[in-house]
Amino acid sequence: MEPPRTRRRLHWSKRPNPVAGLGSLLWLAVVIIPIYAMISASLTRQDKALGNNALKPPTDPTFANYNTVLHNGFGHFLANTAIVAAAVVAIVLVLCVPLAYVAVRTRTVWSSTAFRLFLMGVAIPAQAVVVPLYLMIAKLNLYDSLLAVILPTAAFAMPVSVLILTGTLRDISEDLYEAMALDGASATRMLFQLVIPMTKGGISTVVIYAALQAWNGFIFPLIFTQSDGPRVLTLGLFNYVSQFGVNIPALLASVVLSGIPIFAVYLVARRALVGGLMGVGGK
Repeated sequence: MEPPRTRRRLHWSKRPNPVAGLGSLLWLAVVIIPIYAMISASLTRQDKALGNNALKPPTDPTFANYNTVLHNGFGHFLANTAIVAAAVVAIVLVLCVPLAYVAVRTRTVWSSTAFRLFLMGVAIPAQAVVVPLYLMIAKLNLYDSLLAVILPTAAFAMPVSVLILTGTLRDISEDLYEAMALDGASATRMLFQLVIPMTKGGISTVVIYAALQAWNGFIFPLIFTQSDGPRVLTLGLFNYVSQFGVNIPALLASVVLSGIPIFAVYLVARRALVGGLMGVGGK
């Protein structure tokens, strides 16, 4: 038989919460209405883009805007963006997982100070260091290349990634480390056989975070690239902006198409993302 306190808790958990339900509906409307308006406008003819109500379905929907986007270099921009995102994720994982492991397992003044200094990068905006980065990239002969976008994007994604991973690593029980140490496991073996398998939630969070930073990045591609060769999706949107006007339906069609891949990644790893973010607080 369940104790009274447990029954009372179950009773309260099953009670309806109209305030929370209303808040959820309002939040859903805030998210859905702009997406609906964007998709609706992307199916509208260019000559009718500014004359219709944004929430009114198009009377004569057309996929010509999507055809325009697909035949205007979208595949090239998508491939460049995918390369940048994959490279940024790889760099962040290769560097941040060992860094977080050392920060958690090495309890010295030097490691603690280095960790705090490393996290200062969270407070530094990218706009504040654009000029020094431009000079460095120019001296390294990396200007107007994908590496000029990949390296600074990965650098600015690392502080938050280390913060997430350290919070996740602190949830690993000390007894597990001691058991592997008694078996003669080295630090490297603990990293690959204990830490990485038990921090999949945090790693998934870092993957999505770094991929989003690379996918939505604008300032680094704008400053550090010039030609069409290394152009990414965010810069490809400029193809629909001219001196005399903006092709709004084609622009929104490009936004819709560019958001599908990263949205699919989020759907696949959303549970791991939430679990990893909950572990940021750590112990």
